[in-house]
Amino acid sequence: MASIKPLGDRVVVQPLEADEKTESGLYIPDSAQEKPQKGTVVAIGPGRVENGTKVDMTVSEGDEVLYGKYAGTEVSLDGGEFLIMRESDIFGVIEG
Repeated sequence: MASIKPLGDRVVVQPLEADEKTESGLYIPDSAQEKPQKGTVVAIGPGRVENGTKVDMTVSEGDEVLYGKYAGTEVSLDGGEFLIMRESDIFGVIEG
């Protein structure tokens, strides 16, 4: 399996699957499903340089994160769908 090593302050996120059914049990057609805004970080870059100082990443591999609906660039690798985005596009880390 190939791997992606992001550069700078970019992260690779594997989006979680979209809900196919509502809480009441109704099935949602593909055309009406919302894009997921939650995913798992699978790779992180080394960080960015700001004013000559290296700033480390605040997320780590395996973190479950929330991100913007239209954040990142979609890529396909070995049959999987991933998003490559800047760390600043991530709203927060889901804990617990």
